[in-house]
Amino acid sequence: MKKLQSLEQYNELKDNRNVVFMFSADWCPDCRVIEPVLPEIMEKFNEYTFIYVDRDEYIDLCADLSVFGIPSFVAFKNGQEAGRFVSKDRKTQEEIEQFLTSL
Repeated sequence: MKKLQSLEQYNELKDNRNVVFMFSADWCPDCRVIEPVLPEIMEKFNEYTFIYVDRDEYIDLCADLSVFGIPSFVAFKNGQEAGRFVSKDRKTQEEIEQFLTSL
């Protein structure tokens, strides 16, 4: 999964692509639990570009999007927010796939 490099990149991606931003952090144990299943999820939902957003690097962006728990997912289609799976709870592969299917 590619990592967000700048706020400019965030704005370009959300405005011009079907994109799912995954908010995470290296120190987050619940985030590490889902790491092994992410490649399978990304392949299954390949109509989306998946971008890793480091919560600590982009704390202001997290606040702007009301992402206060990780791991969390925010999806955009055609410049509009299409959905969000945002909470501090551990997420399963099934829950993530249900979220993506619902978009």
